[in-house]
Parts: sequence; C-alpha cells; structure tokens
Amino acid sequence: MNGELVLVTGGTGFIAQHCILALLERGYRVRTTVRSLAREKEVRAQLRVGGNVADDRLSFVEADLSDDARWHDAMSGCVYVLHGASPTPSGEQVNEDDWVRPAVEGNLRVLRAARDAGVRRVVLTSAFGAIGMGHPPEYRRPFDETDWSDLTGNVAPYQKSKTLSERAAWDFIKREGHRLELSAVNPVAVLGPVLGADFSHSTRIIKSLLDGQPGCVNINSCFVDVRDVADLHLLAMTDPAANGERFLATADASLRMIDVARILRDRLGAVAGKVPTNVLPDEQVRKHPGMKSIAPLLGIDMNATSAKAIRLLGWKPRSSEEAIIASAESFLRLGLLDQQA
Repeated sequence: MNGELVLVTGGTGFIAQHCILALLERGYRVRTTVRSLAREKEVRAQLRVGGNVADDRLSFVEADLSDDARWHDAMSGCVYVLHGASPTPSGEQVNEDDWVRPAVEGNLRVLRAARDAGVRRVVLTSAFGAIGMGHPPEYRRPFDETDWSDLTGNVAPYQKSKTLSERAAWDFIKREGHRLELSAVNPVAVLGPVLGADFSHSTRIIKSLLDGQPGCVNINSCFVDVRDVADLHLLAMTDPAANGERFLATADASLRMIDVARILRDRLGAVAGKVPTNVLPDEQVRKHPGMKSIAPLLGIDMNATSAKAIRLLGWKPRSSEEAIIASAESFLRLGLLDQQA
C-alpha cells in the first residue's frame, strides 16, 4: 500500500490539504493539482504548518477543471484520486449556471481522465448540500445517505451545483465508467485546524464568533473535524465496502449557533470575550443584505447521521466540540483573529 501514487485535486483547498497530510503520514506519494503553479510555495508552507516534512513525496501539476489540458498528465501512474476541487465563480454577473455547469463538467472531466488512465477508484468530495437542502420542515430527520437535496425547494446555487455534479458523477460511472470505482464523502460544516490565512467558509463561522459578530443567527448545523474528513476519504479510497457508496461525514447531532458560542466561551474563557450571547431575530437576518444566502435555513432542522460510515468503515470522528475548539485554537495560534491584529 505505501508508496502508491494518489492524486489530490485542488491542492489549495482546506479538505484537500488535510487529505494530503493524511496520505503522506501513511506513506503514500501524492500529486496535487493547482490552477497555477505560482501557489505551490504557499501550499507547501501551509502543509508544513500541519506538520508535513515529506516534501520529496509531494509533487504539483497545473490543471484547471474547465480545460482538458494536463489532466492526462495529472492522472498518469495514479492508483487513486481524491477529487475535491470545485470551481467557485465570482463577480457581479454570476448566475446559477455559472455555479452548476462548471461543477458538473469539472467532475466529468476528472472522471473521464481517471478512467482513461486506469485509476482504480475516485473518491469524490461532495457535500451535505447534496443531501439536506430544499426539504420541507416535516421531512424526516436525521438526514442520511439515501437523501438527495430537493431542487424544487429553496436551494442556493452552490448547493444545487454540488447536488447536480454528484448526480452526474454517479450517472457517469453507471453509463461509461467501465472498471473505474467511485465513492463519495458528503461532509457537513467542516471545522478543525486551519493552516493559514486562506481558510474555509465553514471555519469562518468560528472566526466571526470570536471576532464579535453582533449576535448568533437562529440556524443549526452539524459539524465535523477536517482531520476526520480526511480519514474518511482514505477509508473510502481503500475499503472494498466503500465502492459505489456515499458517506455522510458528521461528528454528532446538530448544534444551534448559540450552542457553538457557548462552547467557545466555556472552553476559552477570556479569549472568547467578544463571542455574542444573544440570538438575532429572524426578521433582522432576513432583511440583512449580507445574510440573504442563509435566510432559508433559519429554524430548519439540519440534523444528520454518519452511522453508515461508522458501521461500514469503522470511522471514528472526534466530537463536534473538539472540532470547534481546534478551529478556534488554530486561529489564535496563527494570529488570524481581528483582536490579534
């Protein structure tokens, strides 16, 4: 097993970097894609923050999800692929199709290249957004891997892109995957140690609370530590039972944001002095232009279960509280909070 070559797409990503760390720790050789090789130095620096010293077993290749070029080179000699890269459109003219089309086409481009290169298995980093969005309040909970987001409901463009791109991946495997195997990991909000100033959207929840946002929104979410998400990717990569399966990655039952705030205050003491103790009225959130994207989630039960990954793969995640505190401590350690500026 050790020494096999694994491709990790999107090496600048939070989950991808922790997957790289986990792979190197277990003796694999790793190749990772970046859209520009100018970011190689930055990625290596962040991996060193995470404890990696195995630079000689890590290589970089420039490849873009919107272009076929270099994907054949990226896959050459790889036994496995962990595919977490996802296009993120930006700018004032972004519409829903700008999210969906590149995500779907990007997944298919990676899968075709993996199939043609003789890769054994691809592990797709999908999202809870492909499972738990758009459902009515009376829909059964907790969510599990048999659920798919209901795109007839109120689903944001990013979550729609994750749903349609994962469905496209499974359809590809069924239609034309030949011997290529596929597993999917669907994480909830991913916390845990950040490795630098380019951190993820989910960990920003913790930073905003520590920086003293005006109050907690009436939203609940499940959480998972990024190190456990990486471990689940490796289990899904090698375990025969994981072929053809999707796995929800969550540590515990969902927590309200006010519960997350309480954990920070209880565990960190004075350092968490700016963490809010109040819940913002729903109507105030709905009217706030910067909170438009989260308004549909107000008061919705987002509980999910990872019983399948625990039962089938022996996955053992840390608690949500550990993930929350690991995020906070990394922001403090790296001097990334506003109060430390």
